[in-house]
Amino acid sequence: MDAWRKSLLEGLRFDDLGYYQSLGFKSGLEIHHQLDTRTKLFCHCPVRYRNDAPDAVILRHMRPTLSEMGTYDGTALMEFKTRKQVVYHLYRDNVCTYEMDDTPPFPINQEALDFAIEIALMLNCKLVDEVHITRKQYLDGSIPTGFQRTAIVGVDGWVPYRDRKIRIQQLAIEEDACREVSDVGHQVVFRTDRLSTPLIEIVTKPDMRTPHEVAEVDELLGRLLRSSGRVRRGLGSARQDVNVSITGSDRVETKGVPRTPDIRALTHYEALRHKALIELRDELKKRGITTETFRTKEREVTGILSSSRNPRIAEIRKLGWPLVAIALKGWGPLLRHKTQPGMTFAHELAGRVRVIACVDEMPNLFVLDGLGEGFSVEDETRVRKAIGATDDDAVVLAWGPGEDARTSVNEIIARAKEATIGVPAETRQHLPDACRTDFERILPGPDRMYPDTDSPPVPIARDRIARITAQRALRPWEREELYVARGVPVGLARQLAIHRHARMFERLIADKTADALLLAVAICEWQTAIRRERALAGKPRCWPDEAQLEQLLKEGLAKKTPRPALLLALKKLYAEGIVEVPEPLAHREVGEIWARVQEASKDVKYKTASLTADYLTGRIMKESGWRASPADARGIVGKHLSI
Repeated sequence: MDAWRKSLLEGLRFDDLGYYQSLGFKSGLEIHHQLDTRTKLFCHCPVRYRNDAPDAVILRHMRPTLSEMGTYDGTALMEFKTRKQVVYHLYRDNVCTYEMDDTPPFPINQEALDFAIEIALMLNCKLVDEVHITRKQYLDGSIPTGFQRTAIVGVDGWVPYRDRKIRIQQLAIEEDACREVSDVGHQVVFRTDRLSTPLIEIVTKPDMRTPHEVAEVDELLGRLLRSSGRVRRGLGSARQDVNVSITGSDRVETKGVPRTPDIRALTHYEALRHKALIELRDELKKRGITTETFRTKEREVTGILSSSRNPRIAEIRKLGWPLVAIALKGWGPLLRHKTQPGMTFAHELAGRVRVIACVDEMPNLFVLDGLGEGFSVEDETRVRKAIGATDDDAVVLAWGPGEDARTSVNEIIARAKEATIGVPAETRQHLPDACRTDFERILPGPDRMYPDTDSPPVPIARDRIARITAQRALRPWEREELYVARGVPVGLARQLAIHRHARMFERLIADKTADALLLAVAICEWQTAIRRERALAGKPRCWPDEAQLEQLLKEGLAKKTPRPALLLALKKLYAEGIVEVPEPLAHREVGEIWARVQEASKDVKYKTASLTADYLTGRIMKESGWRASPADARGIVGKHLSI
């Protein structure tokens, strides 16, 4: 797979503005990041991930509800057709009756709202006067209530990017969904530990013009969020959705892109998928096939294939599932029209069948066109004759248990008919190769939103904004400029700008005499090395208490503790949780150690006086417990050796 993926990426220029402008490429981001609060958004349960056995399990089925306008959301109807059984794993310490929709919500978590306001200010957003909680309908089972509580906090923001601004459409605060454990057939299992964790969603305008720009802006916004110090870190704390369109296509959303570098290939090939679907639409039109003239024919062919030697067909017949043939009139070979690397339009049909009919064991359909599905010529001839298909028709074979067979047929016909329009507005999931996508659900519309009558509006007072503005974190580029001005190298300043201890660093360097470079090295490089050493030794890679760390570094600067001794003190803080900063040795004490080292090393001689001095200086440092000043020790040795 890696070699195949590498072959897809060779020779690609993801920053070729002229090429992507010729496509009409546009892209925007939706970034979701958990807020680092102690409790959840609408209850007092603690935020904590669990991987142990649940305390209880419940089963639910989801049903759509009408919007205020008396209509159903298309996504909700699609999810309802899947007839999923939703199983929830519950944890007594992390889930309460609110998450299960058995009690109304508590007032919104004010700490989370403060964090969201601060990040909105960092994004130059205009804050709303009142925070109004709304419900966003989700029928995939990821939220037991069937809806997510969400609220807009800021609008019309921007961030600087190269020589222009990337517009921020809105920042919202919302509750996170469950974690999926498995999704097989008609049963999906969720773990509820993450449920209702406070989350912010940042939505940009479609201002990115190339895949490279999308990835760069995603990285820029990710750095800004981490620099705020208000978001969680680690696996699963952040997710980004990427929207792509080209000239003539609707917006398509790719959900949960795992890594920023993957955005380049995913958006590139998604744009090419749009181009391929538009070309397919145009070819269908040339053949006289439009939405109005689209025709199909279907027939059950289970008996006709009773003697088929195809192993998949034999397996399906053994299960007692019906086999149904669908003829797409006038389509000819177009089901083999290439849409993505190694994928054709037939895969678009298969994706709908997998998700909506829940026939998820692949392959879940066959194209009968003599091109290698394992069918004999006789089998294909009998099926095509039975359904009355001509050489100019495409034939698809579908199946499924019970009602699923009918759903499979309906979805194949519906998706084929959509091809006469072009690119359907839908949500897609990335495949493991991080280059291609597959169907996930129909793109939700405004019909899934309605007010939450259980939650009153929350006014945002001016004094609250003033307080948050006064303590707002510096943006990462502002930090880098400040740190470099204080003598921190550019690379280290970039690393420190998003470090969890960046605010502490800024408090320490408020003293203009503080050694900013030493502090930056201690915070970034020393801590990384210590955590790596502990991991290799099988010890937990925990972070020390920030107040203790700040005390240690402050005392070290005040006492002018030598670097090696300060590093040892930091290791002791990690190991024992004790702040113990040694005093540096006086010149007289270093001289006494030198006398002992000189006596013990009188026979030591290296090729040069400089190498000898290095050895003797190291001996003094070690004998002093690293409390001797390296400059002091070297000065004494150099004076003795006359160098």
